[in-house]
Amino acid sequence: MSETLHDVLVIGAGPTGLACAIDAQNLGLKVVLVDKGCLTNSLFHYPAHMTFFTTPELLEIGNMPFSSPNQKPTRAEALEYYRKVAEHYKLDVRQYQKVDRVTGSDGAFIVHTTDQFGRKIEHRARKLIVSTGYYDLPNYLNIPGEDLPKVKHYYHEPHPYFAQDVLVIGGKNSAAIAALDLWRHGARVTLVHRGEALHRHIKYWIKPDIENRIKNHEITAHLNTIVTRIDEDTVTLSTTPAKNGQPAMFETAREFTIPNQFVFALTGYHPDFSFIEALGVQLDAGNARCPVCNRSTLESNVPGIYLAGVIVAGERTNEIFIENGRFHGALIAKDLAVKLK
Repeated sequence: MSETLHDVLVIGAGPTGLACAIDAQNLGLKVVLVDKGCLTNSLFHYPAHMTFFTTPELLEIGNMPFSSPNQKPTRAEALEYYRKVAEHYKLDVRQYQKVDRVTGSDGAFIVHTTDQFGRKIEHRARKLIVSTGYYDLPNYLNIPGEDLPKVKHYYHEPHPYFAQDVLVIGGKNSAAIAALDLWRHGARVTLVHRGEALHRHIKYWIKPDIENRIKNHEITAHLNTIVTRIDEDTVTLSTTPAKNGQPAMFETAREFTIPNQFVFALTGYHPDFSFIEALGVQLDAGNARCPVCNRSTLESNVPGIYLAGVIVAGERTNEIFIENGRFHGALIAKDLAVKLK
């Protein structure tokens, strides 16, 4: 099935993608968005009771106020806010359509998608904006047993893990938050991190909480430790001596096995570099695989294809968030206003 020509097609209907669509639509352009999941799919898959680290006004797009009684809004509030934004601007969002490939060139792109029923759809557009984020692609451990159904790369809610031996892998915010939430809801939690200490950028109100739980032996922590194998009822860990003057638990590497029913491998995520390269966009190998683009317009090395959101930062996924990615649409719209007169 083929559609009429759009001025702009946005791949990705997250907050940044929505902001890009609004800015382009405000120019009077015909805009469509496609997403393989639901509206703001990544936010939907955040932990059910997650609280943002930022204030509501820093999540606003389209000059629409984000009203919240809380200093830090919740996931549920954010989902409702972005639904209201999409309704207000009457955005044309095609949900549950996965982009398979893109053909054509500047002024005449064809975006080939497949819907949830396997039907093929072709979208035609003069310009493309790629705002696919990174949350859909976890960093895998590549160890035996990682494909077992008890291993999860996303944390949603604690109830199913009551009275279970749960391993959380990671040393940043997501791992600390999951470990605390699981422990507070009755799970027996072990935290494993390959570093000598938890990450220094863990939020200031979370870091003392997780450190005190570890100090009080309420959560077991193994630092300088990696997971080497996952089995149905156990996990195997390998701990190495500490460095940089830190006290070493062991003089030499020590491998040991502990009971386990569930594993949360919260080891981060990465953009879909293969998809970006398939578009013809070059990656700068010496700069964290950042896609090549004009930083003042965000147009890539492929004429007519713009990049927005966290994918602009390549592997440095901690540099761009909703708070600053939401302004990418204005940069792109300024260039579109010249090129799509």
